[in-house]
Amino acid sequence: MILIVTGTGTEVGKTIVTAAIAAVAAARGDRVAVLKPAQTGVADGEPGDVATVLRLVPGTTGCELARYPEPLAPATAARRAGVAPVPPRAAADAAEKLAADHDLVLVEGAGGLLVRMTDDGTLADVAALLAAPVLVVAAAGLGTLNATELTVEALRRRGLTCPGVVVGALPAEPDLAARCNLGDLSATSGVPLLGALPDGAGALDPERFGAVARHSLAPDLGGGWQTPDA
Repeated sequence: MILIVTGTGTEVGKTIVTAAIAAVAAARGDRVAVLKPAQTGVADGEPGDVATVLRLVPGTTGCELARYPEPLAPATAARRAGVAPVPPRAAADAAEKLAADHDLVLVEGAGGLLVRMTDDGTLADVAALLAAPVLVVAAAGLGTLNATELTVEALRRRGLTCPGVVVGALPAEPDLAARCNLGDLSATSGVPLLGALPDGAGALDPERFGAVARHSLAPDLGGGWQTPDA
């Protein structure tokens, strides 16, 4: 299976959610691979998003196709670095190659769904080429309802499947907006809320992270989390 992981924007917790899904799948014995088509804002030799997943879920296969040092959209970062961007077809081909000998391939995008990988290609195009579902990672606080609904709407317009939304970093003491959003995200987006990872989960050791992942993801993603109104 190939699952695309996108977000409503940057810094919403896509990598930690990707790692959580990988942890739950690995715990049940699945062979898991994580693909990052384009890593931006990280210099050569520095740990990127794939390294974070491998640290939290040892034994996962990691693959990064390109890296650009400036924290920009991949197409812009590639152009400024004077190197070729990663087109959607190359990302799709890499995912299919990994899927040949893995039970689950997680493809984590950069930024949001429509951030440009090339001048005219996005992560949505990768999903379309693969006919793969797209999981949306959302922020917890004020503004997330609109951003999430817009992302899901963009997926629907393209005929792409969205299995649900996961909150990427829920504060230990959520404010009023964050608490209300847990109840409203599903109703406004039209897709299920499939979990909420606690803020700071990425700092845990692998054993503890695995336990948190199981408790923070809904059964559809292999965990035991229940929606607030369940």
